[in-house]
Amino acid sequence: MNVTFEKSKTTSVEWLTPPYLVKKLGKFDLDPCTPLNPPFLHAEINYNIEDNGLTKKWFGRIYMNPPYGRGMEKWLKKLKLHGNGIALIFARTETKCFFNHIWDDATALLFVKGRIKFYNLEGKQVGTPGAPSVFIAYGKENSDYLENSGIEGKFIRLK
Repeated sequence: MNVTFEKSKTTSVEWLTPPYLVKKLGKFDLDPCTPLNPPFLHAEINYNIEDNGLTKKWFGRIYMNPPYGRGMEKWLKKLKLHGNGIALIFARTETKCFFNHIWDDATALLFVKGRIKFYNLEGKQVGTPGAPSVFIAYGKENSDYLENSGIEGKFIRLK
């Protein structure tokens, strides 16, 4: 749920997935990328930066909007190995990360139509990013949730 876009070397902006979108994807057991003091939660258990979700054991069905930029690949690799969850990232399909952890490993993709209007830490919708977004499913159940979510876009089953 915690998207961090670098503004400069000293500041960042956290953009949070709209809760109505995540609700369309069903219930989640864990969100390993929750911000500190979030205005809303997407899962029953939530790890924040102080918990360091990459070092914790993951369980159940995962929802993840990982920190963008350097290091995002580590989060997607862990989700891929866990095999049960949905991630939301930029739809940059040509990147090394996409080729290493998504094209050959995910079970389905949902390319979102238009741009998502994200929330800030105060719980207000604040704007859209400079790139389109894609939901990535790992596991058949998560593919089915994506396909039946009603979220506008193009659904593609990979496996």
